[in-house]
Amino acid sequence: MSASQQNPSYFQANNAYSASGVPQYGIPAQVAPPPAGVQLGISQQAQQPGIPSDIAAPAGDGSELSAAAGVAPPQHDQPIAAAHKSRRAYAVEQYAYGSGAIANDLGGTPPVDPSAVAAPYGQPAITAETSTYSPMGGVTSGMQPSSSTPGIPATPAYGGYQPIAGQTAAVSTSSSGFVQQFSNLGLGGSTASKAATPAPSSIPLNQLYNIDLLQQTPPTISDLSLPPPPIILPPNASVTNNPNVNCPLPYMRSTLNAVPTSSSLLKKSKIPFALIIQPYTTLRAEEAPVPVVSDSIISRCRRCRSYINPFITFIDQGHKWRCNMCNLTNDVPTAFDWDARNQKQVDRWSRVELNNSVVEFVAPPEYMVRPPQPLVYAFLIDVSAPAIASGLVATTARTILESLDRIPNKDKRTRLAFIGVSSSLHYFSVAPGSVPNMLVVSDLEEPFLPVPHNLMMSLTDCRQGIETLLSKMSDMFTNTTGTTTNAMGPALKAAHQLIGNIGGKIICLMASLPNVNPGKLEPRDDKKSMGSSVDKSLLHTQNSFYKSFAVECSKSQVSVDMFLFSAVYQDVASLSNLPRYTSGQTYFYPGWNAGRPEDAIKFAHEFSEHLSMEVALEAVLRVRATNGVRMSTFYGNFFTRSSDLCAFPSFPRDQSYAVEVAIDETITKPFISLQAAVLHTTCEGERRIRVITLAIPTTSSLADVYASADQVAISAYFAQRAAEKAFSAGIQDARDLVVTRLAEMLQTYRKELMTSNVGASAPLQFCSNLRLLPLLVLALVKNVGLRKSAQIPVDLRASALNLIGTLPVKYLMQYIHADLYCLHSLPAEAGYPDEATGEIVLPPKMNLTSALIQRYGLYLIDDGQTEFLWVGREAVPQLIMDVWGLPSLEHVKTGKASLPVVEGSELSKRINAIVGKLREKKGSIVWPNLYVVREDGDPALKLWASTFLIEDRADMGQSYMEFLTGMRERIS
Repeated sequence: MSASQQNPSYFQANNAYSASGVPQYGIPAQVAPPPAGVQLGISQQAQQPGIPSDIAAPAGDGSELSAAAGVAPPQHDQPIAAAHKSRRAYAVEQYAYGSGAIANDLGGTPPVDPSAVAAPYGQPAITAETSTYSPMGGVTSGMQPSSSTPGIPATPAYGGYQPIAGQTAAVSTSSSGFVQQFSNLGLGGSTASKAATPAPSSIPLNQLYNIDLLQQTPPTISDLSLPPPPIILPPNASVTNNPNVNCPLPYMRSTLNAVPTSSSLLKKSKIPFALIIQPYTTLRAEEAPVPVVSDSIISRCRRCRSYINPFITFIDQGHKWRCNMCNLTNDVPTAFDWDARNQKQVDRWSRVELNNSVVEFVAPPEYMVRPPQPLVYAFLIDVSAPAIASGLVATTARTILESLDRIPNKDKRTRLAFIGVSSSLHYFSVAPGSVPNMLVVSDLEEPFLPVPHNLMMSLTDCRQGIETLLSKMSDMFTNTTGTTTNAMGPALKAAHQLIGNIGGKIICLMASLPNVNPGKLEPRDDKKSMGSSVDKSLLHTQNSFYKSFAVECSKSQVSVDMFLFSAVYQDVASLSNLPRYTSGQTYFYPGWNAGRPEDAIKFAHEFSEHLSMEVALEAVLRVRATNGVRMSTFYGNFFTRSSDLCAFPSFPRDQSYAVEVAIDETITKPFISLQAAVLHTTCEGERRIRVITLAIPTTSSLADVYASADQVAISAYFAQRAAEKAFSAGIQDARDLVVTRLAEMLQTYRKELMTSNVGASAPLQFCSNLRLLPLLVLALVKNVGLRKSAQIPVDLRASALNLIGTLPVKYLMQYIHADLYCLHSLPAEAGYPDEATGEIVLPPKMNLTSALIQRYGLYLIDDGQTEFLWVGREAVPQLIMDVWGLPSLEHVKTGKASLPVVEGSELSKRINAIVGKLREKKGSIVWPNLYVVREDGDPALKLWASTFLIEDRADMGQSYMEFLTGMRERIS
């Protein structure tokens, strides 16, 4: 029996979805009225026109073009495989059924895998010709919505299941807008120019639906996984009809999928116009391959220097092309249609750069200032008494030793250097075929290199000596006692002197506060100042050395990564300046000790993943746009070399960046183009250019601007702005910035797009595609980085702000709005691999509120950095036996722990599979620690876990309902 047959109502949440919970994009959308309780905006309250008869469906699905371009054709989604075993019923007669339930199962659309709608590169993206957008349920296939309320049968398990009274399903309906189709293009070698593009006013965009936020509580959190309103481009906007011509979401997404034509309209809307850019979506290139232009033909505009892309126009019988950025006419290279390797004519329309929005060019020699640099790692390892006592030296040496085969070294040029740091500098020298030597330099005022050679070792030629050094390193400092001096500043200068002429990465592993000049830091974590006006100064840099040295490193193509382990104050706010301006990252392990297996495993896993991550060297990022549009402000870890050029000594694969966009002139084009280009050197020593192109339609309607806004991208932009504001002006200013921007958007919407209920008692109305933006803003200001609390250590707050300012969108949303799963009553298929994909099926997500947590239940909270296993005070003994193999709840130890695999327990295997699946991250090195929290256990641990329930009122913060009510009063 299939899973859908066992739980029919669970899999019928919305008829617009296939059995797998993924939208079926190929079914034409039907014109339907707005759902009950949803009002059309004023721009859509007139009679709806029909679909224009002159827009015809394309003859094919573009798979021929995909095959020609070397991209796999679209694959249809498969239904969920048959479930393995039904859930086990436990003796719960003595326990009254509670009132909590999984809100996700009681209503709203089923969870949608974001990779299915804006997929990893090579899969078709959402386009106007294949789908329409339903603001209450994302992209739909045109089926009529179900009138029944979905839910899970009340199968008793560990205390049973009882739906919440009065909770209803969110309505999902097909949009009553238009279906945009591309006209047939003359492909197969035709060089005819494109047809005339229609004016902006003739392009029907996404429709505007009004909802009352106060009536949408609790929010349907599964909607966070839905795609944003689609980008609807005019017919013939691109030269080919490939589904990959516009940028997929993971690489670059805009806060607005319909751009105002004027600066005044953008200012009036109060919605920020920004781009969230992540040029690399996985840690290794083979996990998400990008099409490569194999020949050396790079065609660029002579004026604006943008790269040829799918949105240019061929003219003069294909001999010239018009730039979509600045309208300049450029010559098509003579070799553009010629394969020099095979000496034959090629089909122009199969070229990679005309069929894909994300491509890589192999750069010719003129793109190089010097020969490609090798990959260099300089390790600065704290060998003072605190580091030895915590086991940091031994764990670091062992992890590097075990990761030598994983360090990128395909070109056999990778080099390593090691410097021990305490009251002196300990250099390690290894010559090919010789044993390692340690050279100690005590002069910290003017650190120097004791020998000119063999301090920077070839990983290939000196492999045996490096292995010997790492295996003996922990024994070299066993007699280090009482030395608490940390000369990290001099060590940084020495490392820069060692690798500065080549460039590379300095990786600092410190277990104590630097206390020797330059870079000397003083303890300043006065608990009395936490939460006060003095608190904001604690996030400022204490010593200017860290900013000035970071600038020197950036000029020398050197990046710095910080791994911090101190059990006491370590001034993360000051030390994080080095990674912030050199495109590095700060990793914080408070109270770390290798004696705890969980600590050692976490660090070893993350450090090994960090060493094996492929990086781009000597990289620069520039973002270009259509005339009248410019990039105004950049946010992220890099150094701004000029107004529009960002420098990255090494370009990491686990960070994202925000770019604020300004409109300087009135836009007359039906759509604008934005293009990000990353010039870099790969780990293999090849110079390449990664080009990402995004096209967005324009509009002169405020309603269209709101109807096409992306709530996730807006939240990511707010997070970047808040992190920058917190470090420069303080926590309170950062919180006020985010909340004020949200209030301005709500007020503008109420004033400009509502025609009724304008009194003081009016409902809090907003467009449905932004219905979860207030929840995300509340989650952001309740995050540990921005939370108003006197109990948060400054180091922990600074570390959280670094994460907020760098995490890719996928992990950022999880970090500010954690995932909550019910484990004591799993659906039949949860915890088993899907037979079609092989991926472990996760249970549905719950709303972050204690109202859904039962005192007999078992729940998992996961924010991507930390996991909490919450056990209710009345959990039945059988549940404890199945999960821990222990007789009762009293025997379960709380705190940081590893979850055992209980022999013979199917539930134990399923929960371990779920936890393991949640730890898998292709775009992040993080290995979350697991904390066991008993409801009747440690109050401090319980309070920490409860702060993730953001819909509740806790730790001086408002509940979600109080937040919405306050917003209504503020804008009235």
